[in-house]
Amino acid sequence: MDDIRFREDFKHLVDLIDSSRAMTAFTGAGVSTLSGIPDFRGSHGVYTDPWNGMDVEEIISLDFFSKHPEVFYAWAKDVWYHLEDYEPNVVHRTLAVLEKKGILKALYTQNIDMLHQRAGSKNVYEVHGGPEHHHCTKCLAEYGYDYVAPIVRAGEVPRCTKCGGVIKPDIVFYGENLDENVLQSAWRDFSNTDLCLVLGSSLVVQPAASFPMIAFRSGAKVVIVNAQPTSQDYYATLRFDDLGQTFEALSKVYG
Repeated sequence: MDDIRFREDFKHLVDLIDSSRAMTAFTGAGVSTLSGIPDFRGSHGVYTDPWNGMDVEEIISLDFFSKHPEVFYAWAKDVWYHLEDYEPNVVHRTLAVLEKKGILKALYTQNIDMLHQRAGSKNVYEVHGGPEHHHCTKCLAEYGYDYVAPIVRAGEVPRCTKCGGVIKPDIVFYGENLDENVLQSAWRDFSNTDLCLVLGSSLVVQPAASFPMIAFRSGAKVVIVNAQPTSQDYYATLRFDDLGQTFEALSKVYG
């Protein structure tokens, strides 16, 4: 996008944000990659390339985990348990500021890196769960990331101190349903929003990819910021391709 077009569209974006009374945001992997986290589902993403000859989508299925938790944790050690090595970026920080100012009412993310929370966002819905919380698969005792991560990084399978059961992260594995409470909240928030920001998502993974269309069909303006085209670009009032450029500019407006 050339500078003149960007300035015109950016001014329009600021006008939309300033006039919004119930803004929502939906974030995907592109936001995480700005912080240096590898893309999970890209052409050479963490999920798409085999690991030790195995299909990663099989490794992160519930059935496989129940039979081979040691294999899952050997894979996850370097993927999901070094998240503290990454820092929130300008997108995370600006969304937190917009929430604090009362502009952003709800934030839904496909990401599991907890960076929105670390940036200060409070009203965060993790569509695919997250590793902040874990639970024992037998007695359901709860454990935090800070307890489990060192055990996993040491090459061990985390086990419950109460019953010895295997501990599982509260991330939605293949074969598990999404949290019904999150889906109901999404229907409520995207049905009642007047401005929906879609940030760093290719809008492929369902049912989360349908959230912006709920907003559009309810009369909201949709703004998409993503490096690659999406199937919903046609419905967008504005379309940007550079998250960093767009949010560096927004951070100067809303600081």
